[in-house]
Amino acid sequence: MATRLPAPERRRQLLETAVEVFGSRGFHAASMDDVARAAGVTKPVLYQHFRSKRELYREILEDVGEQLLGIIGSTVTPDEHPHRQVEQAFSAYFRFVAEHPAAFGLLFGGGPRRDGEFSEVVRSVEERVAEAIASRIAADLDPEHRRTLAFGVVGLAESTARHWLLEAVDVEADRLARQVTDLAWAGLRGVRRID
Repeated sequence: MATRLPAPERRRQLLETAVEVFGSRGFHAASMDDVARAAGVTKPVLYQHFRSKRELYREILEDVGEQLLGIIGSTVTPDEHPHRQVEQAFSAYFRFVAEHPAAFGLLFGGGPRRDGEFSEVVRSVEERVAEAIASRIAADLDPEHRRTLAFGVVGLAESTARHWLLEAVDVEADRLARQVTDLAWAGLRGVRRID
């Protein structure tokens, strides 16, 4: 069994282990026994931290979303040229995907979207990423237009990352970011106010 850890460290360890377990088996196929076994703890220890499998899964989704938002937010330099900011955001996003494919799959795979409670968490993450993007779109547009474009950029990143992982496309994260940035930037530069 695992060594005794302070509660916050144990909770973090259980979350990280659960990402891998649910990432490889899916929500329905994985059990709390599987998570406990993979973490090297007893099931009662797991239940001390999470009352149910649903609670654990929801917290994983929230945690992964926070990590992704934090990485993007800490990577983008506000005083850089807007084109460079877009590239920095895409680079952070794709590096996160490369380093945490199971986490990306949990958050943006099809499973959570089919469950109302879990889809709310995913939608919240997408909205927060879109809001961060919308605030950086430097064009004379009304707020809803900016928000719509930002969701388009989020969709571009998600679908590109999914293709990149599923097809094992042989391109490194920063190069992929430059490619997608060129597309997004060209599109955003051509946007005009529609009355």
